[in-house]
Amino acid sequence: MGFKVQDHYFKKAKKDDFLARSVYKLEEIDKKYKIIKKNDFVVDFGYHPGSWVQYTSRKVGVDGKVIGIDIRPLNKKLLPLKNVSLFEKDIFDVDTTAQLGADDKFNVVLSDMAPNTTGMRSVDQDRSLNLVEKVFEVMPVFLRENGNMVIKVFDSHQAQKFLKEQKSMFKEYDFLKPKSTRSVSKEFFVIGRGYKA
Repeated sequence: MGFKVQDHYFKKAKKDDFLARSVYKLEEIDKKYKIIKKNDFVVDFGYHPGSWVQYTSRKVGVDGKVIGIDIRPLNKKLLPLKNVSLFEKDIFDVDTTAQLGADDKFNVVLSDMAPNTTGMRSVDQDRSLNLVEKVFEVMPVFLRENGNMVIKVFDSHQAQKFLKEQKSMFKEYDFLKPKSTRSVSKEFFVIGRGYKA
């Protein structure tokens, strides 16, 4: 997709030295719901290009740890970050946290994953929902009890139905469309806090 909007958030990201404007979505979610804490152990599914990893790396501090996983080649711009490890693999091929060099589950699971879009709304919505369902499926492997999660979703009737059915997995459960989301976008985020493992 050659769709590049040189908007306020795009320019702000450049100025603030973030790799993408999507960082401001996570920042807004985090400020509102207090998802990421100092010293947390965080995994980011589909991290490319890496602005969420940059933000999270700063938030967790030197004693925290961020693991980014994506099917795309490693983004070398993130390699200088000392508290970050990157993996080039499919998260759905990972069965244990040990495969990501982790000896425990994570405090936070982030997923900004989106399918390769076709421009056909119903197809894109179905593909997005398929990813979201898979993220919920692997949640018990990655998220520790009382942990938090943030997942991107393309809005649809089916997605709303599925997400409402998962509500009981968390003590608190919210939906948010961040201010920096483009007005034409059908995406929103589901935020779960206090995972009942």
